[in-house]
Amino acid sequence: MSQALDAAPARGGLLIRFLRAPLELRSYSNLLFLALAFPLGLAYFVFLSTGLTLGIGLTLIWIGLPLLALVFAVSWALMALERQLAIHLLGAAVPPMAPPPPAVPRGFWRTISDFLGNPVTWKGMGYLLIKLPLGIVSFVLTVFLVSLSLALLLTPVLYPLGTLDIDGAVWTVDTPGQALLCGLIGLVIAFLSLHALNGVAAVWRVLASSMLGSRRFVPLTTAAPPLDPAF
Repeated sequence: MSQALDAAPARGGLLIRFLRAPLELRSYSNLLFLALAFPLGLAYFVFLSTGLTLGIGLTLIWIGLPLLALVFAVSWALMALERQLAIHLLGAAVPPMAPPPPAVPRGFWRTISDFLGNPVTWKGMGYLLIKLPLGIVSFVLTVFLVSLSLALLLTPVLYPLGTLDIDGAVWTVDTPGQALLCGLIGLVIAFLSLHALNGVAAVWRVLASSMLGSRRFVPLTTAAPPLDPAF
């Protein structure tokens, strides 16, 4: 009996969170992240594929080594950028990318060894590479669902300007009743689309939290913040 009473407020809280999603700023910051995923992913892919190919190909004449060093340094900066985007736009709890700097500076080769031995170096580069294919999916879904929702929501306002065709010959809107029905359908689709895109953003949140940081670098005296469950 007590378990049922405890479960009732939990279900009520989930229902409230489900209904208030259109009013939460996080939903729209998620949309911004998803819209940026494709152009950023394309830029990362072009940079990494070109830089790594040239760097590896030119290592025989030693020019490739400084080029590879530059690619790794810029990639680290891009990982840090993606980490900040995930934290501020998605609300992700991303662990640190590296341990705190040592009190005594380490030598050059030890610094290089630590950098190459850091799992975030390689996981982060993997994140930058998968940003393109996943970014394409995220971008297409975002543009399609947002465009469809806006088109239907604005039908009651725009239909007097001319006959609107919804999905070609499926439905021609030319009466106030049809336009109002389109608006109501658009409201439902917009609500469901927002939750669907929040779900896509949640996948990005998990990827960023696991690939752009490592919990081994969280100070022992500081508890790692929990992942934001809202999506």
